[in-house]
Amino acid sequence: MRALLADRPFALLFTARTISVLGTGFGRVALAFAVLALPGSSPVTLSVVLACQALPQLVLILAGGVIGDRFPRRRVLLAAELFAGVAWTGLTLMFLTGHAPLVAVGVFAALAGVASAVFLPAYDGILPDLVPPERRQSANGLLRIGFNLGLILGLALAGTTVALVGAGWAVALNAASFFASALLIAVMPRVPAVARVPASVWSELRRGWREFASRQWLWAVVGQYAFVVAAINAYVGVFGPLLSVDRLGGAPAWSAITAAQAAGTFLGVGIAVRVHPRRPILVAALVTATAALPMVLLAVAAPLLVVVTAAFLAGVAGDVFGVLWSTTLQREVPAEALSRVSSWDLLGSLSFAPLGLLVAGPIAGATGTPAALLGCAALVVLATAGALLAPEVRRLRAPARIPAQRDATAPANVG
Repeated sequence: MRALLADRPFALLFTARTISVLGTGFGRVALAFAVLALPGSSPVTLSVVLACQALPQLVLILAGGVIGDRFPRRRVLLAAELFAGVAWTGLTLMFLTGHAPLVAVGVFAALAGVASAVFLPAYDGILPDLVPPERRQSANGLLRIGFNLGLILGLALAGTTVALVGAGWAVALNAASFFASALLIAVMPRVPAVARVPASVWSELRRGWREFASRQWLWAVVGQYAFVVAAINAYVGVFGPLLSVDRLGGAPAWSAITAAQAAGTFLGVGIAVRVHPRRPILVAALVTATAALPMVLLAVAAPLLVVVTAAFLAGVAGDVFGVLWSTTLQREVPAEALSRVSSWDLLGSLSFAPLGLLVAGPIAGATGTPAALLGCAALVVLATAGALLAPEVRRLRAPARIPAQRDATAPANVG
């Protein structure tokens, strides 16, 4: 990892992403408080604004994959971060001046979602352009550390910032983080972009789909995560807080559970960059089932310390999965199609996420929160079992040895 951080292009990407995620942590909290502070605002108002932000990201993620493969990825990242900075600056000005019509807030929130849809596939595809194969697992782990650290600090500091200087200024910090990230990306050294034969957008989408659909291990695990993410959304957004209030004394207990899971991610990265399983997708799919453990223990009224320990283990498993998954994707998918394949991955994995939140409340009311949470745990386990039925998930092997030097003819698309 020290060698990676000494590599200027990767170090700039790592720093830019960490700063951007730090601002995102501020934005998540600050946006909620800023919207709720508007005259006549209600939880429904907040839901509308968050939906305006989330919907473009889901709808346009495939287009973002095409953009990330068609144009130099460094430039795509730069444009996306600048666009996000402008969107959050617009929100900042409205919240600070007190003139924030709901329609205008929704429009700027939607623009922020568009920026995310463009940024994420290009970000997923740029690492093979910067890092040789033998270092990618460590690079993915290091990026995960930066992501976790930035998000935890952002979420932790956002509440204090909102209390001290107001939600509008906290939103401004998020905008500033995108501009800072853009500046770091702008000074990244340029690598000649690979020459490509121009093709229509639909042709490129079809090519991305063929790359995605031709790999059974890929779509099987994405299908697994469509259900896992929906279950986790319902657990984190609704069932966990409800049971923490009913049985564990409220917000402090839930904070302990979520903090333990966040802490576990750091150990997960440490394990993932040191362990090189011969069947990485099998290991990645199996460890996902650990997410069900804190759900079950919370549902059966286990002591808080036991639930916290289980949440810590779920955090470890989550980042073991993340590092193994990203490294395998970068190894198995051609670099020129990686952003498009990543966009299909994101679309599939997040497809049921809004539904998890939408049905959580009614299900809890009909069955009781403990039973509903046990249902979430069962969904995680069943989805994992379903993924394991795919032969490629069980059989895909990592190469025994990765070449020590990067192939000089490998395509680069940093630009």
